[in-house]
Amino acid sequence: MNVPNPFLKRRDAVRLGVKLAVVTALGVATAPFPLWAQEKKKAAPVFNVLDFGAKGDGKTLDTGAIQKAIDEAAKAGNGARVLVKGGHQYLIGTLELKPSIDFHLEGDAELLVSTDRNDYTAEAAAIVARKAHHLTISGTGSINGRALEFMTHFDEANEWWIPKDWRPKLFILTACNNLKVRDLTINKAPSWSLHMMGCENVLVDNIKIRNNLDVPNCDGIDPDHCRNVDIRNCHIVCGDDAIVIKATRQKEDFGPSANITVRDCVLETQDSGLKIGTETTQDIYNIKFERCQIKTSCRGLTIQLRDEGNVRNIEFSDITFVSRYHSAPWWGRGEAISFTAIPRTPQGKIGVIENVKVKNVRGRAENSVRINGTQESRIKNVTFENVDVTLERWTPYPGGLFDNRPTTAYPDIEPHHNPGFYIRYADDVTLKNCSVKWGKNLPDYYSHALQAHHVTGLKLKRFKGEAAHPDKFKAISIEKQS
Repeated sequence: MNVPNPFLKRRDAVRLGVKLAVVTALGVATAPFPLWAQEKKKAAPVFNVLDFGAKGDGKTLDTGAIQKAIDEAAKAGNGARVLVKGGHQYLIGTLELKPSIDFHLEGDAELLVSTDRNDYTAEAAAIVARKAHHLTISGTGSINGRALEFMTHFDEANEWWIPKDWRPKLFILTACNNLKVRDLTINKAPSWSLHMMGCENVLVDNIKIRNNLDVPNCDGIDPDHCRNVDIRNCHIVCGDDAIVIKATRQKEDFGPSANITVRDCVLETQDSGLKIGTETTQDIYNIKFERCQIKTSCRGLTIQLRDEGNVRNIEFSDITFVSRYHSAPWWGRGEAISFTAIPRTPQGKIGVIENVKVKNVRGRAENSVRINGTQESRIKNVTFENVDVTLERWTPYPGGLFDNRPTTAYPDIEPHHNPGFYIRYADDVTLKNCSVKWGKNLPDYYSHALQAHHVTGLKLKRFKGEAAHPDKFKAISIEKQS
């Protein structure tokens, strides 16, 4: 303990006494400062992959060197950083991330995936993790999936690339708690980009995905059996579904998908912009999609229930979209919004879609807003409020269709005229302050502003819309209440 100098001048003693009085009142030791208070928090250790033998020349396989850095960082834990140094391109096969590290792609660092199947583990992904709790993947660098090098050729007739027998996913992160993925860029994924399986307490923030629009199955972000997830500020361009929440069939029980928010994202895709399904083998609930822009899609907002799980408590709000036809192999026939409950197979079990709200949504599309249950599974309690849709055709593909895929229980492609809103096998549907407008190019199969049949409890409140062709169709057709 420091002893006050007995030779202090009176005014210094008075000043010191006042200071000590304040300290006593606050109960905080401010003078002298204890040593622990003067020490700065120790920075997390950094493990530079170049120090572990990575070449970063884009030609030498750097998997082993980077994995050594990951393993050493994991021993240190507490957020130890694996530094993938900028200014380099690193050729990799499968990397396995570990708990309590920050895997950081600095600056313009690029991970270049190998095209040799022998460089991958059985999981067939470039970056994997399992039970890697408190894992962070960060930085402004990128991963290049070299998509076209995993394709055989471009199918001119169907307007898409045909994959080879094998192609990797880029990320498979499994059963990770307290996971953060932020700021990085994913380019040219040959299959799914960011697949999270059975993860909890997840933040995905400011991710950029730049995939080929004509490569199949190159989904953007896939939370699968995940809970407590926040996906925000992402900009995604991809051929397949941009952001899609799933519950795929697995040997291991990863639980439901629940408590997921998707917000403030910009999306471009040749499939669905914001989607739930088709894999719905366990329940999916408490999902919010909000403040997103879907610049182009084959369906804007989608729920595809095909399996035994239930989908409930879903909200879409403050979203704009454009939805159009693409070539026949792409699922979706330009539907503005599509909520369907259709068994995958004739004998297959199917759950229920219920408690869905769509609010403050507007867009332009080539096909209907569709709420379509079946005799096996009626859709329940759906509310549309302030939903405004403009329908017209601007692509050359065949129209007058509904797309039921994937199913063998019903026709996969169903010829059908296209009303603005179409409701079938549903209960307690409310349309409040909704409108249908028709654009300039209106084919003969454009029909009612609203058509409904096999419905109960349908409520229309200030619904606006005329028939596309008033000489052929009524504005509103409610054919049967059942």
